[in-house]
Amino acid sequence: MSEDSAKKIATLQAKLDKKLGPEYISQRPGPGGGPKLTYAEGWKIINLANEVFGFNGWSSNVVSITTDFIDYSEETRRFNVGVTAIVRVTLRDGVFHEDVGYGLLENSKSKGAALDKANCKKEAVTDAVKRTLRNFGNLLGNCLYDKAYTQEVIKIKVPPVCGLAREITSSILTRTYA
Repeated sequence: MSEDSAKKIATLQAKLDKKLGPEYISQRPGPGGGPKLTYAEGWKIINLANEVFGFNGWSSNVVSITTDFIDYSEETRRFNVGVTAIVRVTLRDGVFHEDVGYGLLENSKSKGAALDKANCKKEAVTDAVKRTLRNFGNLLGNCLYDKAYTQEVIKIKVPPVCGLAREITSSILTRTYA
């Protein structure tokens, strides 16, 4: 390996070893009113991946998507659907990781509508992309599995940021056209 390649890899690894700042972390109620779940939104992790690897330095492919169940509740007369997706994220140099994600659609009025809803599949794929990207390092979400870290970082209150997206939007909004 050339010295230049070794430096690029070391720089990339140093970025990926950093932990997410509080502006990237969200919380929501846990299942059944249990403890809050700490997570990063999909768009934020994708933006970080674009910043770290470059917009054309990585890609994701759906390896498989499976409908796990379709349940009908006689009581509510509604359908519930669960979907599993497996996604592969590949870097420009061919390095890749795969992981699984899950999506759930509840209370659909008809079986056809439940199966037709793209939301459940999108949820599964986004979850799988996030879980796959975390395998590359702390910066892409792996730090969220460190309970001591998440307990401390959620105490820090900061306004949400969009990074480069905010700069671009600001630039567009302040531009004058002749």
